[in-house]
Amino acid sequence: MPRYIIDAARLRKNLEILKCISDSTGAKILLAQKAYSCAATYPLCAKYLNGTTASSLFEARHGKENFPGETHIFAPAFDEREINEIFSLVDCIVFNSPRQLELYGKVAREKCIEVGLRVNPEVSVATTAAYDPCRASSRLGTTLKNLQDYIASGGEAIENLTGLHFHCLCEQGVEELEKVLKGFEEKFSFLLPEMKWVNFGGGHHITRDDYNREALIALINDFRARHNNIIVYLEPGEAIALNAGTLESRVLEIQPPSSDGIRNVILDTSAACHMPDVIEMPYTPRITGARIGAEGPYIYRFGGPTCLAGDEIGTYSFPSSLNVGDTVIFEDMAIYSMVKNNTFNGLNLPDIAIKRETGEIEILRRFGYSDFAYRLA
Repeated sequence: MPRYIIDAARLRKNLEILKCISDSTGAKILLAQKAYSCAATYPLCAKYLNGTTASSLFEARHGKENFPGETHIFAPAFDEREINEIFSLVDCIVFNSPRQLELYGKVAREKCIEVGLRVNPEVSVATTAAYDPCRASSRLGTTLKNLQDYIASGGEAIENLTGLHFHCLCEQGVEELEKVLKGFEEKFSFLLPEMKWVNFGGGHHITRDDYNREALIALINDFRARHNNIIVYLEPGEAIALNAGTLESRVLEIQPPSSDGIRNVILDTSAACHMPDVIEMPYTPRITGARIGAEGPYIYRFGGPTCLAGDEIGTYSFPSSLNVGDTVIFEDMAIYSMVKNNTFNGLNLPDIAIKRETGEIEILRRFGYSDFAYRLA
């Protein structure tokens, strides 16, 4: 049975780095639950972070019920059937458009909820189109023209705003944030004197070894100094649990060499089911003790046990031969894996475990037939 293992010591190390950023700048850092939402670790995270941010009613409820501190939410559009329950859960709601702000902003302020508008600085820095909120066809965020047109038409809902939000990065550094922030200020700084806060969104790889954290501290402090000590929020998801989890898999079958001379290995772990970003991004995950690519003495192409022809994880070289029954460990699997996994083909979900700081491994959740059979009624 495959299993995800969250490493509590590595998780704490990431949290300590984020707390240092917060202490050095006064910025508030939120856990973006879309990337990582393991409630069993929320008590640890809450010691270092200021709250959670959500993208749906269920995420907002999950954060409110399990994580002390602030609860924020953003969605491209809110469902009127859910909005009252959302209001009962959140401290801050960010709208995607002037129309959404017009519909719900005044009511939110009457309930003493912070109200934000997501803006689109139209500065593309993300390297993958599917993860670029500033691409030409983006539905995410209000452009300056959209906002100017709304104001020119007599729209007054911006009076309910207490903050602005932008999100443009994807696994990137402070250098890209600098470019985005420049574009944001050029377009939207006329609103800042009336704002209490600005949310710099997510995608900041702050806990990556080569991230320039001193530059981030300087950038935030400079921005706050120039804008009346305005509150800054960051909402990283990946940075919180970056390299803090693995996915253990077992070799089920090793096939004869295919036409390209590489042996296909069938695992009990599926890219399509258990690590969907491998196909969606796409990318090739690291494996402990192996190199990515077809250069080495023992070369294998890993795939899952589903009927999907494209359920391929990647090609790897090993220093020694693999055997049926061997364990293979995929690295950096705490983020965007557990939150996205599925039961396509009836594959069971991996166990979820935590490696305590004592070294003890504890199973947090084990899945079974009912999780597959009754999800669709």
